[in-house]
Amino acid sequence: MAIESLKRIMKSAAVSFWRNGWLSTATVLVMVLTLFVIGGLVLSSVLFNTILASVEEKIDVSVYFLPNTPEELIINLKSEFQKIPNVREVAYVSQAEALERFRERHKDNPVVIESLQELEDNPLEASLNISAIDTLKFQDIVTAIEARQEPTVDKINFRENQLAIERLSKITTASKTTGAVLAIVLAFVAVLVTFNTVRLAIYTARDEINVMRLVGATAWYIRGPFLVEGIIDGALAAVVTTAIYFPIIWFLAPKLQLFLDGVNMFDYFVSHFFEFFAILLGTSVVLSVLSSILAIRRYLKV
Repeated sequence: MAIESLKRIMKSAAVSFWRNGWLSTATVLVMVLTLFVIGGLVLSSVLFNTILASVEEKIDVSVYFLPNTPEELIINLKSEFQKIPNVREVAYVSQAEALERFRERHKDNPVVIESLQELEDNPLEASLNISAIDTLKFQDIVTAIEARQEPTVDKINFRENQLAIERLSKITTASKTTGAVLAIVLAFVAVLVTFNTVRLAIYTARDEINVMRLVGATAWYIRGPFLVEGIIDGALAAVVTTAIYFPIIWFLAPKLQLFLDGVNMFDYFVSHFFEFFAILLGTSVVLSVLSSILAIRRYLKV
């Protein structure tokens, strides 16, 4: 008996959804827009976190030494710096190696190459490139090196790298905040539209509701179709939104791969497809059910 009642409720919900076709379509579209922003927040969070992690992984502290500093002294300092807490690796770059890297990096710039050829001495300095176990504690390494007050150290290149990380972090935070505010606004609009859709459905079915009351139908049996209709709106919106994201990510993935240090966004999306869809479906169903409950309690007295 309960299964038969559930079937009738679902059938009534489908009929109501179809009968209010234009309004149902508008409800689904508004919900799709809301879910699109929420999905964008999820994916952009992955995107920014991957870029930030990649940047942090490549960041190191470069300690440059004055020209003509004995190589033996630099090698000894390398061993000393290796003992500093949080240091993962110390790499020595000689003046000759630094010059070779510079030439390789600017091999397509004839002006730079000609300028180097006119110089008698190597203008570049030897350096020790220090990578950290925990990139958030780079400042501790810099402080330890500065405390030694080595007279042969010309400069420590870290402040520029730190500034780049801080700027990227601020951009990530600002993007997430803006997206969250937009998602909240659209969620409110979606709730409002769904609320009015259910209200109109109740008004359209008022004669049927009166008949059900007269024959002694239960409150659940009368309210059920409108609640299920809200769930249909939310579920359909989640399916449509996910279907829209599929070709978009497939198209953008090759272009984003360069910034994601080889990570393919489309492969990530496919491997986390069910989690992504579950987030959208859960969000849309919660918003739809909430709207339906508010409308039912306000306009359907049984």
